[in-house]
Amino acid sequence: MFEQALSELDVDRFWEVGYARLPGVYSDEEVKQMREEVHEQTKRGGELATGPLLHVLTDGRMVAVAKKLLGVDRVLYGGDSSATINGVIRAWHKDNTDREDSEAPDWDDRYTQLRFGIYLQDHTQHTGGLNLKLGSHDRCDLSSGETIYVKNEPGDLLVWSMRMTHSGAGTLLKDPTARFPEPKEWNAFPAEQIAPAHDERMAVFVHLGADDKHGRRYLDYLKTRTYMVGAWRKAPFTPEIIQALEAADIVVRDLPAEVRDDKRAGLNANWEPFWYPGMRHPERAGAPTVQGASSAPAPAPSTSGGAKDPYPVDFAKRYARATKRRLNGVLRGARAGWYDSAPKAKKAARAARSGS
Repeated sequence: MFEQALSELDVDRFWEVGYARLPGVYSDEEVKQMREEVHEQTKRGGELATGPLLHVLTDGRMVAVAKKLLGVDRVLYGGDSSATINGVIRAWHKDNTDREDSEAPDWDDRYTQLRFGIYLQDHTQHTGGLNLKLGSHDRCDLSSGETIYVKNEPGDLLVWSMRMTHSGAGTLLKDPTARFPEPKEWNAFPAEQIAPAHDERMAVFVHLGADDKHGRRYLDYLKTRTYMVGAWRKAPFTPEIIQALEAADIVVRDLPAEVRDDKRAGLNANWEPFWYPGMRHPERAGAPTVQGASSAPAPAPSTSGGAKDPYPVDFAKRYARATKRRLNGVLRGARAGWYDSAPKAKKAARAARSGS
């Protein structure tokens, strides 16, 4: 079934509307197994690569879809995946780095980072599934696009652009001719009009993308987020995990290792704008850490809420002071080197004049 779904995947259509549904990718037995593994994963914590759901990343299906949509030979992974039970994030949101600033790097060109979702129960006749706004991956706002409710069956694989406006725990009405409700309307209808919900709504989410400027910037941004850094520190990548991922044509960036001893990682509990050269309001930028394969210079720390800023002085002043200190050090070193290279007689004379 997967081979047929992959061959029928319409790449042009994906980039037009922002998402795709691949039917019947996973068998009933695989869905049952993943539901058991979601329970285990949520109990142990960490992210998918470090738990029983590693096979979702390494079995080749998501990777093959990403390769086809992105036109690449290998895809990037840094540890952004999760499993949820009865998730209730109903607000419209985007998952990419730059969510409010249309002049930021995320909006320079086609965005190459993808979110995969496996909803492990029926949502053709059950409420609680995924809401999307069609075409919103090309709009830097949360209002553009027609609202749809994705009617998936167990075993389907969903994929959407991480710039796409979406929400979880959507409302499905029993009337097949009714419009799809907005997320804020989840309690606006009588219970008898709403399709029944499953007792346990389970989903698995994975980020995969091209190994390019968008991928590097997104992973740098993730290092600012408290929830993500906590998961990485709880369960780091082992050599065996990295080997399994690389064998599946995945370029691994070992973010758990990057944040392990980095005290500036994970300071933002909430989303914050992420600094880039020339941004209009750098004082609002978050406080990321850009160790390793970074795509940008170290950003200015945040002064707009979220985690407490450990560097209260503004970025420009700190940078000027650091530059001045460095220049002074260079000058002192140059003078010392000049004096040390002088003939012994001159050194002795200089020492006599100074009284030493």
